[in-house]
Amino acid sequence: MKQGSLYEALFQIGALILAGIIVHATYVTVIRPNADLIQEQQNVLQQTDENFVPERSVFIILRDFEQETCIILMLWAIAIIGMKTQNTLRERALIDRRLIQVSDGMSILPEDSRNYARPVQALPEKERDFLLPRAILAGLHRFQSTRNIQDVSSTVKDICETEADRMETELSIVRYIAWAIPSIGFLGTVRGIGTALGQAYQAVSGDIVGVTVSLGVAFNSTFVALVVSIFLMFLLHQLQLLQDRLVLDCQNYCDESLIRHLQVPEKEARYGLEGH
Repeated sequence: MKQGSLYEALFQIGALILAGIIVHATYVTVIRPNADLIQEQQNVLQQTDENFVPERSVFIILRDFEQETCIILMLWAIAIIGMKTQNTLRERALIDRRLIQVSDGMSILPEDSRNYARPVQALPEKERDFLLPRAILAGLHRFQSTRNIQDVSSTVKDICETEADRMETELSIVRYIAWAIPSIGFLGTVRGIGTALGQAYQAVSGDIVGVTVSLGVAFNSTFVALVVSIFLMFLLHQLQLLQDRLVLDCQNYCDESLIRHLQVPEKEARYGLEGH
């Protein structure tokens, strides 16, 4: 588990650095040169033709630093979501495997718990750390020690709920990114409006090019940030749905393949009832 946490931390740092390098290189070589060229052409046409209406260009919409930051954060979040989705799908693949070798009509006695646990313990170390093997092993060990079926059910439920809480906590960085992106867009809006107000004297004299460019910065940054945020929240909710289904399916697997086959000898069960 510690190695997995270290790997995830290194992956997140590496994904952020790689996203920053790729996006910044794209902006320097493609987006900003094209945006400057289109902007110059539109400025010349606006000065020569009062009726000229500039067309919205993707390069101009994306060229500012706020949009670049939003795209970097989006790619970073997508990389984290992709990693967690892949891990969830790997864990889900275990549900289709028969980890408990028990047929319908067979019963598992407390003395048999160790034998049924061996196939699960024989799994590779990485797979043993998945939710389903941990829940099965904890349930069998609990049944062997307490010889109480209700304790097994409670143990499996507690492990599944703890795993659900852990998954929820690990998504906090993605939620922070989804919150930060619109905030960065609004910062661009404030910057653009402030710059436009600073150039108001030019508009009074008839030159509105500077004001329109600054207002374009304001509205384009918000537009890009909101679009990116909507897309990112959709991916986040899909991942949460996948993780919730994993936890529920693991709990159902333990109920169907383990708990319903457990049986305590009649003498012990009668003694337990008399003790209560």
